[in-house]
Amino acid sequence: MCGITGIVELRGTPVDQRSLERLTALIAHRGPDGVGTWTSADRSVALGHRRLAIIDPGEGGRQPMTSADGRHVIVYNGEIYNFLELKIELENEGIRFQTESDTEVILAAWNKWREGMLFRFNGMWSLAIYDTQIRELFLARDRFGIKPLLYAHTPERVVFASEMRAILRSGIVSASLDTEVARRLVLDPFGVEGSSRTLFNPVSRLQAGHFLSIRSGRLEVKRWWRTTDHLPALPQAESDRIAQFGSLFRDSVALRMRSDVPIGTSLSGGFDSSAVLCTMASLEQSGIGQRGARSWRHAFVASFPGMPNDERPDAEIAAAWAAVTPTVIEIGRDQALEAIERVMSDLDDVYLGLPTAVWNIYRELRNHRVLVSLDGHGADELMGAYSQEGQAWAFRLKNLMGRYSSGQPAAQSAVDFARAAMLKGKGFLYLRGGLRHLPPILSLVGADDTLPETWGGLNRRLYRMFHSSVLPTILRNFDRLSMAHGVEVRMPFMDWRLVTYTMALPDASKSSNGYTKVVARLAMAGKMPETIRMRAKKIGFNSPMPEWLNGPLVHWTNSVLQQPVPSFDDLFDTPGLLKTVKRLSSTQTWNWESAGRIWPYLNLKWLLARS
Repeated sequence: MCGITGIVELRGTPVDQRSLERLTALIAHRGPDGVGTWTSADRSVALGHRRLAIIDPGEGGRQPMTSADGRHVIVYNGEIYNFLELKIELENEGIRFQTESDTEVILAAWNKWREGMLFRFNGMWSLAIYDTQIRELFLARDRFGIKPLLYAHTPERVVFASEMRAILRSGIVSASLDTEVARRLVLDPFGVEGSSRTLFNPVSRLQAGHFLSIRSGRLEVKRWWRTTDHLPALPQAESDRIAQFGSLFRDSVALRMRSDVPIGTSLSGGFDSSAVLCTMASLEQSGIGQRGARSWRHAFVASFPGMPNDERPDAEIAAAWAAVTPTVIEIGRDQALEAIERVMSDLDDVYLGLPTAVWNIYRELRNHRVLVSLDGHGADELMGAYSQEGQAWAFRLKNLMGRYSSGQPAAQSAVDFARAAMLKGKGFLYLRGGLRHLPPILSLVGADDTLPETWGGLNRRLYRMFHSSVLPTILRNFDRLSMAHGVEVRMPFMDWRLVTYTMALPDASKSSNGYTKVVARLAMAGKMPETIRMRAKKIGFNSPMPEWLNGPLVHWTNSVLQQPVPSFDDLFDTPGLLKTVKRLSSTQTWNWESAGRIWPYLNLKWLLARS
């Protein structure tokens, strides 16, 4: 797990080494264990790397890494969990390895299979491989976009990095606000991250499951992964389906316990993270396996004393089941303003709330020298959150929309207009031009995929939540907030084998009798605390935004809105927004809905004021 950078001069001029060093230094937090650069013989291509040493933490894992024959050079961010199995396969082909790193395995796999290697990888990655013989740069991102890759393409050069702010602050390219993206973000904060567009031109996002090649000054982007092309056949018996899910999940956790440094988990007390921790404990009893971390009994719990979203009691139950003593981080009113500028800077984008709780969790992991966290991300979007059937009419309406609007531009626009009209009716729409000037719907990866005709509305909606909207945004957040402290997050529920298998299951395997994640709950019977396994209430891991906005953030929100920011004020009704914020603050009537609808405006204005 690391940070990567690169510069490709398209007109043959030499790369400015100082520019590369500055670009790489801007992601130093992603890799505090080392830095390296490489420049091609003709100086037209340069690669940079910041290292977070997890696998083969000695000299053997240093990057940039050059292949044994000197032809290929790689910089890479991520983990290939099945690298040991691939290494054996390649050794049987006569290849000899000099290190214990997964990076060297990638280089050998590229030499053997080229882009076909991507289908063999089980992991998360963004990588860049330069072929010195044909002078081609190959960039690739993992199936579901767990690891980020941003790039800027101008007539003179291509610049890429693991974070957008590194490109913007490097001074290598000139940037301007993409006003359509800005307007889309406040209307639909989940409607951007799955696209190739970002808040600033000319920065683009390499979408999940895509690769990009640069040769002879030409860029070509191709999609290499589509989940619907890999759906497996299902066992006929329901009991066999449950058993297979359990087997896949257990193996996914085991692979993600491979580490040469201590690992742990961010434990919320909900089903997902509790299932991960309890499975880790079970694996130790039966044998973790080759290269499995021996130091893993580390659980970190965010507690919100006195708040309705405090899951500490359940988290402690799960920790006790796994025989782990948890580290509890209490987050109260004082944390609302503590490090707020740092938290928002590290997020470097627009979201529904202030992610202080998440930021604090990973800071605490780093303070305890726990560099890897196995977390439960992806399960909600794969199998549904807890309250899918809590309101039958809303549940059916959402699934109906998922069935008929997907891939149909007119229907998608109608849904978008309905959402905006609802926001306007509730007093939460501040776009200049209102309903007459809505931003365009962006092209999201997976949104237009042809889905199996047998799928119900829930499966269709979850497919797009997983690939196109909600999950890409969640992954972005957790990558930036964890890597701000040099901590790697691994996600067992996002193993591609588990994802394709679960996607193939019918709606009833995910939502039935008032429960979601049905197949996972049944698979975990007797393997975790029963009260957590069968809890139907979804709390959510969020900072207590209503309480903070009603109290310690009052002055901060006013100061943000009163600061003139032309790029923001030209797009949005700032006086109307300020009036609403002052009313909610003076009457102390902020709630979860108003916080989630208005915070993106505050977040965006703060960000633009510093751009």
